[in-house]
Amino acid sequence: MAELPARVLFGAAYYHEYQPYERPDERLKTDLDLMADAHVTVIRVGESVWSTWEPENDVFDLDWLQPVLDGAHERGISVVLGTPTYAVPPWLARQYPEITGERRTGERIGWGARQEVDFTHPAFRFHAERVIRKIVARYADHPAVIGFQVDNEPGNELLHNHGVFQRFVDHLRETYGDVETLNREWGLVYWSHRLSSWSDLWTPDGNAQPQYDVAWRAFQARQVTEFIGWQADIVREYARPEQFVTTCISYTRPAVEDDELTDPLDIASGNPYYGMQDALQLPDPTPDGHEQIWQTTGTWALYQTADWMFSSRQEPFLVTETNAGSIGFPWDNRPAYDGQWRQAAWALVARGARMIEYWHWHTLHFGAETYWGGILPHTGRPGRTYAELARLGAEFEAAGPLVAGLEPDADITMVYSTPSKWLMQKYPPLAKPDGSPDPAAYHRIFDPFYRGAFDAGRQVRIVHARQLHDPNGEREGLTPEEAVRRHPVLVVPALYLAADSLLDWLAAYAQAGGHLVLGPRTGYADEEARARAEAAPGRLTEAAGVAYDEFSNLVREVPVRPAPGSPLHVPEGATATRWADGLTVTDADVLVGYDHPHFGRWPAVTTRGHGEGRVTYVGTVPGRDLARGLAEWLTPAARHAWGSLPVSVTATTGASPDGRRVHIVHNWSFEPVSVPVPVDLFDALTGARVPAGAALDLGPWDVRVLHS
Repeated sequence: MAELPARVLFGAAYYHEYQPYERPDERLKTDLDLMADAHVTVIRVGESVWSTWEPENDVFDLDWLQPVLDGAHERGISVVLGTPTYAVPPWLARQYPEITGERRTGERIGWGARQEVDFTHPAFRFHAERVIRKIVARYADHPAVIGFQVDNEPGNELLHNHGVFQRFVDHLRETYGDVETLNREWGLVYWSHRLSSWSDLWTPDGNAQPQYDVAWRAFQARQVTEFIGWQADIVREYARPEQFVTTCISYTRPAVEDDELTDPLDIASGNPYYGMQDALQLPDPTPDGHEQIWQTTGTWALYQTADWMFSSRQEPFLVTETNAGSIGFPWDNRPAYDGQWRQAAWALVARGARMIEYWHWHTLHFGAETYWGGILPHTGRPGRTYAELARLGAEFEAAGPLVAGLEPDADITMVYSTPSKWLMQKYPPLAKPDGSPDPAAYHRIFDPFYRGAFDAGRQVRIVHARQLHDPNGEREGLTPEEAVRRHPVLVVPALYLAADSLLDWLAAYAQAGGHLVLGPRTGYADEEARARAEAAPGRLTEAAGVAYDEFSNLVREVPVRPAPGSPLHVPEGATATRWADGLTVTDADVLVGYDHPHFGRWPAVTTRGHGEGRVTYVGTVPGRDLARGLAEWLTPAARHAWGSLPVSVTATTGASPDGRRVHIVHNWSFEPVSVPVPVDLFDALTGARVPAGAALDLGPWDVRVLHS
């Protein structure tokens, strides 16, 4: 079983081979000494330079990394060794042009960036396997190497190559058996798409059938999962039992299904990049509906990314890349305010991060990422970033095993559906302000529920639908009774694709004592994206006590008001946004209604007791105030026990592996603040006792780490 050190690993990606110094040996020593002084404990190496490992076909240069590993080991710095398969050398592209990836059938990806290849092609696999074996065999026994990262940010392309498409056809043949079954299941009578043979299946370029799109996206993700598992299997032939194997996930990549991608790995790893400076301010200035991409905006979105990474395996995770200096592009330079590096790192640790690794150590002097700032600037001399992160490294060292592998608390659990997200990217139920389709529709529905919980000071756990119940029986899942114990409040927005058995499981969860919260689009279609014939939300109508067959987009926010006697507090000015289900109440209590001459005929939020539990239906995308009020009603007291906090302060809690309770308290503001401590605690960084009732002082952009 792979093992990790009993402390939070801290470090950076290190590319000694990129640095343009006349005396590289001296620079290596300088870098490693600076790392040791900053309490760096891990570096990641080797994943980006296949053409350095193998400058010509079957000509290998493997020794150049030895001084880096030796020097790291001498200073007690561990190493994660990467396989370089995501950046193909020019000689391979020239000699095997058939490996070039296609974004559309016959339309090759231009060369000159990365991840331009069809990684399923046998020619690519032959050369990839050869270089993996050479590198890993050479260094697996080096005492500095604690783990391996296979590939890097996989799933960047949806590949349309001929071989990929033909395997897709074979997959459909295996899944459905014959074309008549496929015709029936996909409804191909529509627009005369019935197949007479498998050779009739059209390529995905012009496809307009949702059922096809669901299958195509799932197949693409399986290709990525298979590729990463293939590499992991090769690496494990050489790896020592205590060494881990992971990959570096960018969670918004189009061909990533993270809960499956991490199955063949030992631990999940991800790259949370976030906007700094005012983007981390509380109260949050980010407008509702701001699209979150690979770089998030808002403190709540940083926490959501961490919870997403934890969700992959429902286990602590590694941060393989995150902000050192400015991130992204030459036109977007926003390095952190003093303190923000500490804040973000401790926020990630609070939600389960076992490693914080920055991209990267030394800012590059060339290439597309010249202005993607590292820990050291272009001068190579330590500056403000280095000083801030050296302080953070000392804090991780002082905290030791207390915070390595925290199990984060949760007041509310949210159910995530990657297949529903995929479908909504192509067939979104929401529009942009200009009326064009909004491919971010899934998160436009999901995120407000998360952000409302965050604004209410509630902590969230994200679970994938298949981690609760897998209709295909490929994973064990939970019984409804187990889920009630682990997830007493289960919020399910935008679960558009859902098998009958999953909806039955959700009803059984409520029956067993859970509080089930259903959001827009949940249960409307089955696993093939076929709209159900019965009223929505399908098989959950009886449990919810509501049904609907009419729905409307909202082109502007609609005010909402509490129903008479409603226990749900609705702040003045609260609104419904983007969507309204025309709910008919059959056996439920109305909590919130629309204040509108037309939509006012329908309730916005209802609730009904079901067995030992409850089902609440939210028929709209709640505006920020309504979402916060909903979270406060669902969980009247936050688990962190810090009570009502100033608007700039968050408290995050979890359990240390040794059972101690850990409290991480942030002030996301320039203004100092003090908050009363709810129980007797100890400062994890100084050891000082902090008695209940004492004032905990937080400076500008400050964070305190405490434990019971």
